[in-house]
Amino acid sequence: GLGGKGNEGVTGLVKNTPGAIGYVELIYARQNKLPVMALKNAAGKVTEPNMKSITAAAANTQIPADFRVSITNSPGPEAYPISGFTYLLVYGKMPKQAGAPIVQFLNWALTKGQAIAEPLDYAPLPKDLTQRVLAQVKGIAVQ
Repeated sequence: GLGGKGNEGVTGLVKNTPGAIGYVELIYARQNKLPVMALKNAAGKVTEPNMKSITAAAANTQIPADFRVSITNSPGPEAYPISGFTYLLVYGKMPKQAGAPIVQFLNWALTKGQAIAEPLDYAPLPKDLTQRVLAQVKGIAVQ
């Protein structure tokens, strides 16, 4: 196989290689009107890549307490099989000047921000996972 740098590099290689397929972020594919592929998931159902099928992949995966997990090949019948999380790593203790705005943003992103995820081509988190992450954010020490 060949490797391209970033979404643009992969797209360029695929366009210039007869018969090639590649993987780019869904947001990139949607914004650039690239063709996408429905795939058979772990439940044996063919699913399209979209916000609902990505949220379903997260909802049907056992998420451990530390949130480190792959949602690829999730067992749910509505789950898109090659889905993944975008992670944000945050210190557990932060000085007030830097930490307060970060905690404020995280609280917004996990509450009101979820409502605008789909219009921005991002899949919202499942509600139960959102609540677990919010609880983790509440534990961030800002001093």
